Amino acid sequence: MTKTSTNRVDWRALWASGDLARFCFISLGILLHATNETMVATVMPAMVGELAGVQLVGWSLAIYELGAIVAGAAAGRLVSYVALRTNMMVAAMLYAGGALVCATAPLMPLFLCGRLIEGLGGGALVSLAFVSVERLFARAIWPQLFGVMSAIWGVAAFSGPVLGAVMTDLLSWRWAFGVFTLGGTAMALASFLVLDTPEATRPQATGGSAPPFPLAALGCLAVSVVLIATAGVDIALLRSSLLLSLGLIGLALFIYIDALKPRSRLFPSRLFSWRSPVGAGMTMVAAFSVATCSFAVYGPLLLTSLHGIPILTTGYIIAAESIAWSILSILVANAPPERERLIIVGGALMIATGVAGFAYTVPAGSIPLILLCALLQGGGFGIALPFVTRVIVASAREGEQTIASAAVPTMQRIGYAVGAALTGIVANASGFSEGLNREAAANVAAWLFLAFIPLGILGCLAALRISGAPPAKLPISPLAGEID
Repeated sequence: MTKTSTNRVDWRALWASGDLARFCFISLGILLHATNETMVATVMPAMVGELAGVQLVGWSLAIYELGAIVAGAAAGRLVSYVALRTNMMVAAMLYAGGALVCATAPLMPLFLCGRLIEGLGGGALVSLAFVSVERLFARAIWPQLFGVMSAIWGVAAFSGPVLGAVMTDLLSWRWAFGVFTLGGTAMALASFLVLDTPEATRPQATGGSAPPFPLAALGCLAVSVVLIATAGVDIALLRSSLLLSLGLIGLALFIYIDALKPRSRLFPSRLFSWRSPVGAGMTMVAAFSVATCSFAVYGPLLLTSLHGIPILTTGYIIAAESIAWSILSILVANAPPERERLIIVGGALMIATGVAGFAYTVPAGSIPLILLCALLQGGGFGIALPFVTRVIVASAREGEQTIASAAVPTMQRIGYAVGAALTGIVANASGFSEGLNREAAANVAAWLFLAFIPLGILGCLAALRISGAPPAKLPISPLAGEID
């Protein structure tokens, strides 16, 4: 481990010691996961055209996020019992195996199995990347290294859609997943060479035990999301309503079970209570995470089916959303505390406007207006989320600040999983249950985005509630929310 006595990174010393190579290596896990996560939207039109199964499109994101949530929670605990190097190798092999299944899948159900395996491997790689920084590098340079990892996440988030579009145009959508098969395999093989320090090659249990794994809570979450997603596969009023109701009840049960387990809990107290800035903030994060899934999951498919817009163009639009997120988050990072409330409300209004705007622009097929809505949606997250996170952490009960900080990205992932499942219900009920054709796509485009406007309004109301809270005092990274 490189010893550093100041809070500045000596990159030359890191290079000489070999720690820089290790840092680049562990950051590769973030790059693989984030790029793959955002790439699937732009390969979806070509993939559905070959595999069919348009009714299962919503599952592609939902099941990936579920795998990432479960593996991310498990990986941070497993390193207390199994060496970091072994964990990294297994995670990379899982990721590569899942990508291979996706690349060779003859049917959509098998593709979804691959997405689940990919999510498990990718979520573990991200969690292990952060654990690696804490294990392998001096505490004084953690902020700088985490900042670099945030930048890597941002680059991956907007390069993923473009990569998927380019690979689909030049070769095939299958080769897009083939790239990640090679990347995961290379990372697994390199683990033994790069992670060769004592900190990485032996377990480091604290006091002989690790925090318990929230098995019951996460199991309940997984079942709930699957029930919601299943409700939309074969639309029938009684059956779909029952499954949706059971899924929503399961989500409430997940929150209840989590609150009963103080040592393994994922969320702070008063999770959705608007009497506290914590509850209002988490409501805002959850509402907007669910509401913004519709374009990420179905946008490229609708634009290609309805208007013949090239896949590469849809990739640029989704990439622009991520770019707006990163740039605006940096621009407002040093805003004074007295402007915090205005920024949170302004960001919430931008997100809600983007969600509502898609309801008009996607059916109309206006690329400039669609791009504007994407920029509003991404930029709104970029300026609001860091300050919302700061308010949540500053307002959390004593001893829950660490849980509160980690709860924001966890809630985002759960929101994406639930949102993807709900988009499947709306899309299939609107026409995709009959298959992919222009008429069905027109009906879906008309209803898909309108259905999530109420959640956009809820997010704005929560933002107004947050704005009445005292200014937060805890600093937080300007790229908060882009990291698992």
